[in-house]
Amino acid sequence: MSGDEPERGRRVLVTGAASGIGRACALAFAEAGAVLGLLDRDSGVSRVLPSAAGHAWARADVRSEPEMRTAIAELAGRLGGIDAVIGCAGISGPFGGDIAEIGLDDWESVFAVNVTGQFLLVKHALPWLRTAEAPAIVFLGSDSAFVAAPGMVPYCAAKGALAQLTRALAVDLRADGIRVSSVCPSIVDTPLARGDLGDQVFDGSAFPVQRPEQVAAHVRYLASPAAANLSGVNLVADFGYLAQSSFPA
Repeated sequence: MSGDEPERGRRVLVTGAASGIGRACALAFAEAGAVLGLLDRDSGVSRVLPSAAGHAWARADVRSEPEMRTAIAELAGRLGGIDAVIGCAGISGPFGGDIAEIGLDDWESVFAVNVTGQFLLVKHALPWLRTAEAPAIVFLGSDSAFVAAPGMVPYCAAKGALAQLTRALAVDLRADGIRVSSVCPSIVDTPLARGDLGDQVFDGSAFPVQRPEQVAAHVRYLASPAAANLSGVNLVADFGYLAQSSFPA
């Protein structure tokens, strides 16, 4: 691994890799010379990157421990190990509704994917991360961990939990030399966001919207050896809105 190309040859596992930010992350790491293990429950994950280039893929539901255990072991075996994991799998869940109308199954599903799925990713990748050079974990969080919009209680609560999971893991895994961070963007133009908000919101919107590729650039940096002094970080990428005071001046 050369100093000029810190990601070349690194073995990176990405969940939620079939579309949106996960796909953008996979493409960004591949462009940087990393070898990718792609995981998603969508069969489209097989078409994100060519297997002929040494990349591998597997299908799994991040909510299922048996599926995650098997898929991660399979990908680690095919890649010869894992140097970094990128947890992008996520759902928005009930959107825009009254909290009294949200079913327990829907609530638990949001936490199962957005929090428990990340826990399972880390748990079953740890044997390989603990033997890797410059190992790193990066989660896809959200500015909704810090601010809230109406009708998004389950999502906001789950992303808040993920922000604290990031910090707690950074502390617990420090002795292993494993860094843990998250990237927390505001609205990103993805199929998931368009499904929730509608295409019209993204066409001439009155608020800034970022591209998946912009988020992927932050993820790639936090996962790279270049960010060796960063851990326990929840990087908010929101055009500075969280920094703005509510003072009417």
